[in-house]
Amino acid sequence: MKTMEPESEAELATILAGADAPFRVQGGGTRPIGGAWDGAALATRGLNGITLYEPGALTMVARAGTPLAEIEATLAAEGQRLAFEPMDHRGVLGTTGEPTIGGVFAANVSGPRRIQAGAARDFLLGVRFVDGRGQVISNGGRVMKNVTGYDLVKLMAGSFGTLGVLTELSFKVLPGAKSAGTVEIAGLDDASAIAALSRALASPCEVSGAAHLPAGRDGTARTLIRLEGSQASVAYRAGLLQEALARFGEVGFDHDGDAVAGLWRDLRDLKPFHGREGDVWRLSVKPSDAPGIVAALPGAEAIYDWGGGLVWLLVPRGTAPATVRAPLAAAGGHATRIRGESGEGTFHPLPAPVAALQEGLRRKFDPRGLLNPGLMDSPAQMASD
Repeated sequence: MKTMEPESEAELATILAGADAPFRVQGGGTRPIGGAWDGAALATRGLNGITLYEPGALTMVARAGTPLAEIEATLAAEGQRLAFEPMDHRGVLGTTGEPTIGGVFAANVSGPRRIQAGAARDFLLGVRFVDGRGQVISNGGRVMKNVTGYDLVKLMAGSFGTLGVLTELSFKVLPGAKSAGTVEIAGLDDASAIAALSRALASPCEVSGAAHLPAGRDGTARTLIRLEGSQASVAYRAGLLQEALARFGEVGFDHDGDAVAGLWRDLRDLKPFHGREGDVWRLSVKPSDAPGIVAALPGAEAIYDWGGGLVWLLVPRGTAPATVRAPLAAAGGHATRIRGESGEGTFHPLPAPVAALQEGLRRKFDPRGLLNPGLMDSPAQMASD
């Protein structure tokens, strides 16, 4: 079926106002996760272009279909960046196409720096979108401010196109780092690694990345801590961390710019899982619980990010969602299937009150059920906590 690609907000509004069948809303089509999607494809790629960029105000406004690569190149030319470091899903999902800025915010895509800088939604200042009735809605602006009623900026971030189709976004950007380095400890088991990462994160060293790669196919576990800033500051803080973490083993330091950038880009994009058979899951848990949860899943291979608060799992293909979520029952947290068979169970079941609120919002903004129906549906909702 042909993909519809409106080239203006008005055209998109006309399409949705006159629609009598559902759509699969997407940006660049690089992130097809979630339940079974019904309907014709409706892509925002035609809504592209940076409409405002004020480097001095650390603010950018861009249409939703603008390629992420264009955004990043424009920012890099001014020594700035998207601080939340959005992940590129193409390698782990085996997709093609170009990620878009609208898709990034619609899925609240963030990377390793989230532990320091925050998530994508924390940088979103304003949105324009077309709801399921074909109405154009605008909320927020180009500066941080309080709002009354629905905070649509936050609602749209992470809604996966189920409340409306984003057309334009305004967001905050930050200066890039002049230097970066990686403090590394080799050979730690998972529990010791999480303890070392937690110590580093509790230090005053302003850690911007904290990850652990258990012993994989090469047999060597790596515990990694990223520092960013001026060259002198990075070197000084690395020395403090090497001293603070000495009890965990030999602590190395790499400040080769290209090597450091490549390492954290590979971690961000889950390169160890590229081209591998199996399902991929994203777990959000308390860091101290993470090693035990992974150990309770035979055959699972893990990448620990955010000091263990985020766990990426590669599990045997077809592993039931209930199996992955069982260790979370007592520990709390939630699990989302990123790659695997489509259908129920991709998103974590919601407590009944939250599920009712979510459904109420969908009926408000998409009363005819046109926008990605079924994408975020989960199995029978859990009872209220």
